[in-house]
Amino acid sequence: MSRPLELPRWIEWGLLPLVNLALALGVCSAVLAVVGLPPQQVFTMLFKGAFGSAAGWSYTLFYATTFVFTGLAVAVAFHGGSFNVGGEGQAMIGGLGCALVALSVGEHLGQQLPTDLAAIVVLPMMIVAAMLGGAVWAAVPAVLLAWRGSHLVITTIMFNFIASSLMAGLLVGPLKAPGSMMVETVAFPISARMPGMHEILQGFGLDWPRTPLNLTLLLAMAAAIAVGFYLTRSRWGYELRTVGFSSDAARYAGIQPGRQQVISLLIAGALAGLVGINELAGAQHRLMLDFVLGAGFAGIAVSLIGRNHPLGIVLASILFGGLYQGGAELAFDLPGFSRDMVTTLQGLIVLFSGAMAMVSAPLLVWILNRVGGRNG
Repeated sequence: MSRPLELPRWIEWGLLPLVNLALALGVCSAVLAVVGLPPQQVFTMLFKGAFGSAAGWSYTLFYATTFVFTGLAVAVAFHGGSFNVGGEGQAMIGGLGCALVALSVGEHLGQQLPTDLAAIVVLPMMIVAAMLGGAVWAAVPAVLLAWRGSHLVITTIMFNFIASSLMAGLLVGPLKAPGSMMVETVAFPISARMPGMHEILQGFGLDWPRTPLNLTLLLAMAAAIAVGFYLTRSRWGYELRTVGFSSDAARYAGIQPGRQQVISLLIAGALAGLVGINELAGAQHRLMLDFVLGAGFAGIAVSLIGRNHPLGIVLASILFGGLYQGGAELAFDLPGFSRDMVTTLQGLIVLFSGAMAMVSAPLLVWILNRVGGRNG
């Protein structure tokens, strides 16, 4: 039996992802050429749409903020040996918790206190409610996994469907805005709205376009740092990674695998729940039926591409945010281009960076050895 290829860290974490990304872009170029679209023009316009202006950067970072949360939710569970595909449902229930606080506490305090003072109280409560909502929705699959051995993929997928049905029932029933034909709640009070980044930058004298980008971006960066510290610098993270590496070795060391799996999935659910803060408190300012829009499943791809490392997840989130924003610009500006082509590119990136991540590794190592031998 052949031994798995061991790569230097600078190749595995730095060079190999770049090579895989280049392969994905190469295959996508061939697909574009087949359907009659000029690859160079498409990629140039895609890049300019995502990163060529302040507005483009803002939208890219707005999407990336959501993907950071869902990517981290997948990564934390993965380090414990679990595969969390329930980010969609956890984000929905987190958004529900966020909205309930906004529509109850936010409305009440907004009438009793000045707006700025009420926001100082309401926004942290919304963050806590979003995290609790996501954690609670992850708790039942976590307990079933740890103590009943239920398959986590099956239970979390089923909980995604249950969350979607629950949201639909609430938004066409008790939470529906009176007199509205839309499936959504009434607008959040001003005290329950996350300040936009353009408002903050204008306070420093910087003119920035008005976009959905908001202060939740800083919350996402804090979450990435906290997860990195938890996984690599804390005793609990060491225990979790031990369980993920070998549950038998963890038991021998006195670690309870079931307990660690439950904790990791609760943290994962809390992270996914924060999607509601970015999308609802920061952008939509009301609870909507489809505010998640596949971000939970995109988080799986982001985590795979980022090698389940917080820094890699941040970079992969910016990549996917750029694809979303650039693809939206292309759909308007380039005749014959559709958002389906962006989905194709995303799929190719996931294919080469996830399922086929190590296919090019032997050839890459051989080339580097040959170059090193000649230089030596």
